[in-house]
Amino acid sequence: MLVTKLYLTVIAILYAYLAIWCSVSPQVTSEKVGFERIGDTGRSEFLTVYGGLEMGLALVFLLPWLNTQHTTAALWACALVHGCLVLFRSISLWMYPKVAPLTHQLSIGEWVIFVSSVILLVVYHRTKAA
Repeated sequence: MLVTKLYLTVIAILYAYLAIWCSVSPQVTSEKVGFERIGDTGRSEFLTVYGGLEMGLALVFLLPWLNTQHTTAALWACALVHGCLVLFRSISLWMYPKVAPLTHQLSIGEWVIFVSSVILLVVYHRTKAA
């Protein structure tokens, strides 16, 4: 289903952009999310998680372009990752209510991606079953 592949591509582009932005401008991006990079250890961790992990997610979401059999797995990965982000973000907002506006914007984006991923999973499986 082309719509699903395009959706995952948009999410992949978003993650690749974030990975590059966090890798190229770590001082700016870490300050925007309130992350303190202390010494080389903190800098290494930020680059690894915010650069490497986000780029890895981008590549997972692009897998359906290599083989359409990966579409279901990529959609599940998208839904599961963002479901966990929604859960942990919700807990963190309850525990730490005085967050910056950017954190609330990230939360909204995570919810949108999670809900749309679940909807696409349902539609994709119904379409394949038909």
